[in-house]
Amino acid sequence: MSEMENNNSEAAVHEGPKVQRKHRHEGPRNHLLAFALSILLTAFAFLAVANFELEPWFVIGFIIILGLFQAVIQLAYWMHMKDRGHFYPMIGIAFGFFVALTAIASGVLWSWL
Repeated sequence: MSEMENNNSEAAVHEGPKVQRKHRHEGPRNHLLAFALSILLTAFAFLAVANFELEPWFVIGFIIILGLFQAVIQLAYWMHMKDRGHFYPMIGIAFGFFVALTAIASGVLWSWL
């Protein structure tokens, strides 16, 4: 047996079974959708502020709600938090959100008392 045939037979022995995995590629469709939603939410916030007929309390609440939606879109599509393997970063974000809410509530209670 020649050396080339011997190397080929050894390579075939050392190769394991080939595992075919489905490559899940989102493509630009989801990114374009997330970008369009972000632009739309920003436009709604701008229109709410530009409309002087709306009450200030409504505009502030509306902008906060739009900001929360915007944050969810950014985390899900741009930071890929919707994918597998992001459990611990999500726990960290939830803990940070809890700390921020606790700090805000403490500040509000402190200023009221």
